[in-house]
Amino acid sequence: MIERKFIADKLKEFRIHEFISQTVKRVGHSHTKFTKTPMGEKVIIYTSRPGLIVGRKGKNIKKITSALKKKFNLENPQLEISEVENPSLDANIVAENIASSLEKFGPSRFKGVGHKTMSEVMNAGAKGIEILISGKIPGSRARRWRFYQGYLKKCGEASVSGVKKAYTSAELKTGVIGIQVRIMPPDLRLPDDIRLRTKIVEEEAEKPEEEKKEKKEKVKEKPKEKPKEKPKEETKEETKEETKEKPKEKRKKKEDTKTKDKKK
Repeated sequence: MIERKFIADKLKEFRIHEFISQTVKRVGHSHTKFTKTPMGEKVIIYTSRPGLIVGRKGKNIKKITSALKKKFNLENPQLEISEVENPSLDANIVAENIASSLEKFGPSRFKGVGHKTMSEVMNAGAKGIEILISGKIPGSRARRWRFYQGYLKKCGEASVSGVKKAYTSAELKTGVIGIQVRIMPPDLRLPDDIRLRTKIVEEEAEKPEEEKKEKKEKVKEKPKEKPKEKPKEETKEETKEETKEKPKEKRKKKEDTKTKDKKK
C-alpha cells in the first residue's frame, strides 16, 4: 500500500510538470519544482522571461492556479516564479529557442540557427555543446544534422549527472522535427582535474594577525646574549714561555748525565 502511494504521488508530479510545460510553451521555460508545505503545495517555475508568465496583473498565474485546483485536486497551490541567471547555459531554454526560430523562419535557415546558438552558448562560458536536428531538413528525405563545438563528455558519471540535456520538437509544414541539446557547463569538475594544495600555505593564511603580533613581541622581549670574552694575551705569552722552557730542561738533564759518567 505504501509503495502504491509513492508511485501515485510521483505520477501526479509528472503530470503537473507536463501540464505546466504545455501551458507555458515557447516562453523560455526551463523546469519546475514541486514541493509540499504545511500551508499547501508549492510550485516553482524557472524561466528566462518571468514577465510573460505573470501576465497583466497576474492573469496567467490565476489561470494556472485555477487549472491546478480543478485537474489535480490541489487544495492550496502556491505558484512562485524565479528567473534563470544565465539562460544561454540552460539546455531546455536553448532547445526552445531553436524550435521557435525554426517555426518562424522555416527549415531553410536551420544552419544559421544552429551556428548562432552554438556561438552564444560558447561565449557564455560553456565547455562544450552539441545540437542534433533530425527530420526532413532541407529536402523530403529525413536526415540528422550535427552541430558540435568544444569538449563534451559522452560516458561516465560526469556525462550522466553533469551534462545538461534537453529534447524538444518543432512542428513544420514538412513534418515534426526533433531537437536534442547537450551542454557541458563551466562549473563541472572532471575526475582528471586534480588540484594540490600545500598545508604550509593554508596554515599561514588561517593564522590571525594577533598571533603574528604576539610572536613579534616575544622576539623583541628576548634578552640579548653577552658576547664571549676573548682569551687574554697573558695566557698566550705564558704558553709560549712554557714551550720554550721545556727543551732547556731536557738539555740540562743530558749534561748532568754526562758529568756523572766522566766522574766514574
